[in-house]
Amino acid sequence: MLKGRSFPGKVMLTRRSEPISPPEYSPRSENDHYEYEQNEGSQEVEGQASGNTTDNISSKKPISPSTSSVNSLPDAQGLVSGARATDSARITKFTNELSRPAVILDKLRELSWSGVPPYMRPNIWRLLLGYAPPNADRREGVLTRKRLEYVECVSQYYDIPDTERSDEEITMLRQIAVDCPRTVPDVTFFQDPQIQKSLERILYTWAIRHPASGYVQGINDLVTPFLIVFLSEHLEGNMDTWSMENLSLQDVSNIEADCYWCLSKFLDGMQDHYTFAQPGIQRLVFRLKELVHRIDEPLSKHIEEQGLEFLQFAFRWFNCLLIREWSEKLQKLDFQEMVMFLQHLPTRNWAHHELEMVLSRAYMWHTMFKSSPSHLAN
Repeated sequence: MLKGRSFPGKVMLTRRSEPISPPEYSPRSENDHYEYEQNEGSQEVEGQASGNTTDNISSKKPISPSTSSVNSLPDAQGLVSGARATDSARITKFTNELSRPAVILDKLRELSWSGVPPYMRPNIWRLLLGYAPPNADRREGVLTRKRLEYVECVSQYYDIPDTERSDEEITMLRQIAVDCPRTVPDVTFFQDPQIQKSLERILYTWAIRHPASGYVQGINDLVTPFLIVFLSEHLEGNMDTWSMENLSLQDVSNIEADCYWCLSKFLDGMQDHYTFAQPGIQRLVFRLKELVHRIDEPLSKHIEEQGLEFLQFAFRWFNCLLIREWSEKLQKLDFQEMVMFLQHLPTRNWAHHELEMVLSRAYMWHTMFKSSPSHLAN
């Protein structure tokens, strides 16, 4: 989801009449908390989101951990009715595509645009992220090799005494250990010491093998969807009923490896989001500011009049890859009310409908502005 470098965990936000300069990035101490505290003339804003990724992954028996076979896919008739992404016609299309000797990734990607049936997500995510090969006859062998490689990396980098680590590595590991319990804190399952230890191993191994960035707070949130999806292959029912005690050591190792490699593939295309000063995210925040001005000028003017800078709220959105704007609501709020609202977006009870609306609007704006930068200048 930098050797502890990140947008500070607590940023003192005060109303300014002049634009502020880009923030300095410094490590957050282990005593920082994710809370809002009222001070005279200032508002402290939490520096990390803990996205709610607690959707029920599957209410049916999961597919076999083997990823080379699609014969174990459940019958479409057994799916929960009414689920947008799991109607029988779409299930048939997914099943046919996954049954090919070599999956056509472009077709699979197109099918997945409107959502992937929960029990199919593990296989499809591995394929679309480039972790599992399209060729069915190679898939199991490649996954076995990559999982063994992860185990070797953990043994080499994580399972060693602190005396063999540099001071920088010790600091980074301690920061990860502090952040793991803060990851999805309102979900009981993620407070399990075993799941936190798995998260710690994944994050530390990734950080050590990506020295240009190292660990940045926010990457821990990016691991959680992968953990949920790959755990769903082995644990049945709602996440509230899951227990790590029901997994073998081999299962845990495979799940961790899949999370690690998928996270690596996922972040390969956005490395400058997590290097020093995180220039990639700063560019995105600037582009967001331009887009809001172009698309919703009244909201843009209101934000400017209130002295609120986009970096003060949108940085975290991009850091955790979550974004949405509420124009009508925001135009009625003052500076501190906007800060509170933007840092606690009302998405907890969202269903497919709300997500589809965001996705469709994002695609519309992307289509309009991606290849037409002159639109922003008009």
